[in-house]
Amino acid sequence: MRLSTVILPVRRWHEGGRERWRRAEELGFHTAYTYDHLSWRMPFRDGPWFGALPTLTAAAGVTDRIRLGTMVTSPNFRHPVTLAKELLTLDDISAGRVTLGIGAGGSGFDATTLLPEGEEPWTPKERADRFAEFTSLLDRLLSEDETTHRGAHYSVHEARNIPGCVQLPRLPFTVAATGPRGMRLAARHGQGWVTTGDGRIGPDAGAQESRAALRGQLERLATACEKEGRDPAALSRTLLTGFVPERVLESVDSFVDFAGAHAELGFDEIILHWPLPGTRFEADERVFEEIATRGVQQIGS
Repeated sequence: MRLSTVILPVRRWHEGGRERWRRAEELGFHTAYTYDHLSWRMPFRDGPWFGALPTLTAAAGVTDRIRLGTMVTSPNFRHPVTLAKELLTLDDISAGRVTLGIGAGGSGFDATTLLPEGEEPWTPKERADRFAEFTSLLDRLLSEDETTHRGAHYSVHEARNIPGCVQLPRLPFTVAATGPRGMRLAARHGQGWVTTGDGRIGPDAGAQESRAALRGQLERLATACEKEGRDPAALSRTLLTGFVPERVLESVDSFVDFAGAHAELGFDEIILHWPLPGTRFEADERVFEEIATRGVQQIGS
């Protein structure tokens, strides 16, 4: 079981931001991710929020071993050509430590920031259509020296990405998906798959209900892999906590129980939000660090 963290980009780099990324490496996390948004839901909407890729580039400069990634990038405000160039550069600067978390995006603030006044946000189907073309094209851009593409949503003429990624054939994708189309994309293009659980399950639901929903998602992922001729075991399976009804960071014991149960379901990576006071991610930072340093070693013991 790999244990990772997500550090929300809400601190100025020289006022605690840099130290947090360094501390993530010291604590032994496998990967430190950050959210890739222009802004996010309340209470973050009216507070500081910094760009994901510059933050990860800075983090690459102050760390040596920990992997770095987005959780997740979407087409809502990204174009695959410019994103590919930035990712290729980040992969180089970090010496091949980058994972791209990628998803269809939601209907929140990022979905409307770049729209002309009066234009309606994309429907769920439009987001899914764009996501499919975006992911396929990004795969090519990061794998080929030169790419030309004429699609329904993106046109590319002789985009060059030389010398390519440090990680070959390209840096890994972890695809966020719960529906059949997204899971087929994960099976086709992903090196990993990530879920936040079942959004239809409320905070008062029990652990068994949550775990049953996750078991169903894993079964549907396996079916998607089979349809794509892919061994389901070839994909890493990641759970981003903070949205499931269980209190993962209440104690080391609660984490060990949670992680062990989800390892049995088939997950091989768990992501914990770095605690943030006054938010849904509030938790005792001492417990969080204790989980990072000794909790993961107790799973299965």
